[in-house]
Amino acid sequence: MIRCVRIWTAEDGNSSFEEGQIDLSGGARGDILSATADVASISFRETKAGGTFAWHTAPARQFVITLSGTLAFETRSGAHFTIHPGDILLAEDTAGSGHNWRLVDDQPWRRAYVILTPGVEIPFIPAQPAA
Repeated sequence: MIRCVRIWTAEDGNSSFEEGQIDLSGGARGDILSATADVASISFRETKAGGTFAWHTAPARQFVITLSGTLAFETRSGAHFTIHPGDILLAEDTAGSGHNWRLVDDQPWRRAYVILTPGVEIPFIPAQPAA
């Protein structure tokens, strides 16, 4: 399972999020893998330990793949979630009130930004609510 948190702009203009995973249902040779998704570009970035970023929206619909660093995200409604190394953020809140983040450990945030092709379907499976 690859943990994925999806953040998007809700009807009220505020960012909302849900936890889930990337669908890894296919495969061969004992591997499991996702379907492919068309992407426009990939880039890499590093922010030193202790970094923060004030309220903002995603500049494009994208995957943000965390390689190192642990981050606390917040939406304007006060909801929080944490991203750990190996997690994927599916950032779709390209409008509205946005979100902010801060690094909460002593590691730099190293990540890959994968800009998605407009309209591409993503193999995201929302987590099932606890019973």
